[in-house]
Amino acid sequence: MKVGEAVAEIMKREGIEILCGYPVNHLLEYAASADIRPIIVRQERIGLHMADAISRVTSGKKIGAFCMQHGPGTENAYGGIAQAYSESVPVLVIPQGYPQRIAHIDPNYSAVREMRGVAKSAEPLVVANELSNVMRRAFSRLRNGRGGPCIVEIPTDLWAADIGQLDYTPVTHVRTAPDPVDVRKAAEAILAAKRPLIYAGTGVQWSEAWPQLRVFAELLGAPVTTSLGGKSSFPENHPLSLGSGGNAVPKPVHHFVANADLIIGIGCSFTETNFGIKFPKGKKFIHATLDPDHLNKDVIAAVGLVGDASLVLEALTGELKQTIKSNRDPKEVVAEITKVREEWMAQWKPLLNSNEAPISPYRVIWELMAGTDPKNTIITHDAGSPRDQISPFWVSTEPLSYIGWGKTTQLGMGLGLAMGAKLAKPEKLCINFWGDAAIGFTGMDFETAVRERIPILSCLMNNFSMAIELKVMPVSTEKYRSTDISGNYADMAKAFGGYGERVTDPAQIKAAIQRGIEQTQAGKPALLEFITAKETRVSKF
Repeated sequence: MKVGEAVAEIMKREGIEILCGYPVNHLLEYAASADIRPIIVRQERIGLHMADAISRVTSGKKIGAFCMQHGPGTENAYGGIAQAYSESVPVLVIPQGYPQRIAHIDPNYSAVREMRGVAKSAEPLVVANELSNVMRRAFSRLRNGRGGPCIVEIPTDLWAADIGQLDYTPVTHVRTAPDPVDVRKAAEAILAAKRPLIYAGTGVQWSEAWPQLRVFAELLGAPVTTSLGGKSSFPENHPLSLGSGGNAVPKPVHHFVANADLIIGIGCSFTETNFGIKFPKGKKFIHATLDPDHLNKDVIAAVGLVGDASLVLEALTGELKQTIKSNRDPKEVVAEITKVREEWMAQWKPLLNSNEAPISPYRVIWELMAGTDPKNTIITHDAGSPRDQISPFWVSTEPLSYIGWGKTTQLGMGLGLAMGAKLAKPEKLCINFWGDAAIGFTGMDFETAVRERIPILSCLMNNFSMAIELKVMPVSTEKYRSTDISGNYADMAKAFGGYGERVTDPAQIKAAIQRGIEQTQAGKPALLEFITAKETRVSKF
């Protein structure tokens, strides 16, 4: 068996059904021969974002995979790999490498050398007969521990090398549980707390610990907030939900974080970021994480629990039930949440229901929530204003129905995430919510959605401006119009063979959304372009 045939066979045994990529990488042909569907993108970063989403919306049950050309293709892919690394997403990346005889001669680009800092592992194939060992190590790292991209670089002159008969068994998935001594310490701290707050991160999504999180919260009668990556891990229509945290937050998040005497982090890193909750100094933290390197990194952990989020929650719940015999009465906490939320929503309802033109992006969000089925929808934001506008108000009720991200924020990522989500979950309505700056980075890949028959709903807020940059670029805007951007993106979608519609009247938002959904149901990607105001207000405190 040739190296290329063996790589494709190993991927197939590991459950990979889709390979995103850009030629020339010989794996694309070998994968197609093995009935793994190749998805050809217009730029490498989008392909990595698609692979990222495949891993996310399946909690890693299906691993997203990407391959690219040696040299410029690999260089172009760096940003997408860095994004997956920052979000701890397992993605298999197989760059084609330079031929062995010149692979390490300057200035030839080595993925293993240059991407090691943004990968969980990076290993070259040096000897053809070692392929099974190299691939086994990569898949074991993808399946176990904290996620991240794993790179296997294969020189272009090794694909056709013979390895004899393939000997490969798919790797196992193992989980770790916290030390019972630490569990008891955490339980003691929880029982002593007057105002505990639960903070759920992306680890809850990867471990599928949604039922355990709900049981834990209801036992304590404690409010729950999430990181952007953890959004949808706890139903946001639950009486104890505060909503998600980010650069912008619902007021209940701010209120309860400020007044908590104990913050219980589950499946999170507590990484300090401009796109996460700003935890006040002096708070007491219980930190449960899969990665011990995260303990005491950005917050001081009074108690550290290392393990899979579901096992951590089960252990904590079991320990607490020795003292708490039945669920605590949440009435007072729920009343406080309700009061703060109602006051906050009263302030924002004029924007959410605005009839002004240009259209308020908040009106689009409100109509989009009303016009979609939460049980059948996966939505993602983009960087900048779209993220800060939608994340506080979008109510996620189903696990993995919202793809949140933000430790690093590449403009245009949402398009690839929606496409990858649709590939992994074809029965879902998959939506990306983005702005005119983001489409400038990745808009050409709407053609990929059309060509590859990936019927997503793309909702674009076009205000012809980099609105959030206006306040930091007043001179360059006034003198040189540096923040002005433009385009008729609905026409672009039509030119690519998709459905495009420009909406300028608030009264037409609802009907336009329904038309867009109908187009996706008919198998055609749809781009709805809403002409919006230069809105810079976000829910920050």
